[in-house]
Amino acid sequence: MAIKVGDTAPNFNLPAQNGKNVSLADFRGQKSVVLYFYPKDDTPGCTIESCAFRDQYEVFQAAGAEVIGVSGDSSNSHQNFANKYNLPFTLLSDQGDKVRKQYGATTAFGLIPGRVTYVIDKNGIVQYVFDSMLNFKGHVEEALKTLQQLAVR
Repeated sequence: MAIKVGDTAPNFNLPAQNGKNVSLADFRGQKSVVLYFYPKDDTPGCTIESCAFRDQYEVFQAAGAEVIGVSGDSSNSHQNFANKYNLPFTLLSDQGDKVRKQYGATTAFGLIPGRVTYVIDKNGIVQYVFDSMLNFKGHVEEALKTLQQLAVR
């Protein structure tokens, strides 16, 4: 079952590109999290999306949010991807797609891991879900818009 707005985001514990494990609970009570699932490191659409998050990373930080990317690639692949494009945020390795399935992040055509972004507030509640395979930069724009609306509340 897919996670939707108003749900408590499922916790996870996954290895990052630096080899350390990261848990969603690490941010609870401290920061909002923009959790984006993407198909594969260093592919055209995923590179556009990740670089768009990179280019707005300081804006996300100023809004009190951490950006975390998740795919089924290995930590080593993530390290190479992050180094190649100077990605300043965490990339998590979800080999076997356990967390992707836990969130209900769709697959495209039943084959390709989907591109879904979740904005999770600092209390662990999902505030927004954006699901689009082809609107790469829309993931960034919609997440920022949601964080700005949360700041007004």
